[in-house]
Amino acid sequence: MKPYIFLITLVLIGSSCVTKKKYLAFQGEQQALLKAAEQNLADCQFQLSQLKNQLQIKETELQSRLREMQNKDSELADKRNQVRLLEDQIALLKGTNASLLDRLSDLSVISKSGAESINKSLQAISEQSKYIQDLTGQMQRKDSLSLALVNTLKRSLSDVNDQDLTIEVKKGVVYVSISDKLLFRSGSHDINDRAQSVLSKVASVVNDHKDIDILVEGHTDNLAISNSCTIDNWDLSVRRATSVVRYLQQKHQVDPKRMTAGGRGEFSPKVENDSAAGRQANRRTEIIITPKLDQFFNLLSSPESKK
Repeated sequence: MKPYIFLITLVLIGSSCVTKKKYLAFQGEQQALLKAAEQNLADCQFQLSQLKNQLQIKETELQSRLREMQNKDSELADKRNQVRLLEDQIALLKGTNASLLDRLSDLSVISKSGAESINKSLQAISEQSKYIQDLTGQMQRKDSLSLALVNTLKRSLSDVNDQDLTIEVKKGVVYVSISDKLLFRSGSHDINDRAQSVLSKVASVVNDHKDIDILVEGHTDNLAISNSCTIDNWDLSVRRATSVVRYLQQKHQVDPKRMTAGGRGEFSPKVENDSAAGRQANRRTEIIITPKLDQFFNLLSSPESKK
């Protein structure tokens, strides 16, 4: 009987070894699956973080677009009010014209001098009506030009951070507002290398439109400054505006007759200077694109002044 017992014992030992190997293999597979699951979870969390960041960027862009639309709606309402006022003036002039004609037809006898006076009045009314219509058309063309300039500048400068650059139409003219940290070092009026691309694109638009001029205004916050090169904020704002004008003239051949440089110091802030963010927003240089001044004055001249 002993040989049989020995064989049975060997069989049991062999089967035990096989079971342990399978267990270790199974355990290795479980660990591999666990590690793969952890890696997948990490990948998903990273993708989720990226999607959240993209969503936040899109929400910021949407808010910016909404603000632009609100500004456009407000400007459109102002223009409509101006057009209504001009139309009312035309209607009043037409009514006066008709009244004068009625009075003329009722007169059985009229002197030569009286007839000439009435004719001059009618002619003046006709010229005034034509002037109002021309003025309305000029305003509409100027608004169309401003909108086209804004769209061109925004396309050219789409790669610049919105916090460093804003482009908008205010009071019928185009404002390009550039933060000081993009243009200059703190307390300096020397133009940064990274600002040259922005100014070159603005210069390209200005050179392509010969019927516009530009006014460059420097602005600061209300913190006092004084060093060996700068007296105060007035001085710094003027120096910065002059640096921009000189750069546009020397590097991009913008006609100096079309440019004006000025400094507003701390006295025309966009927001209050009671916080670091507010002071940073107020430190800026604005390039204001306007119709040529001679065209502007001709636009506002009355028919009588042109005689």
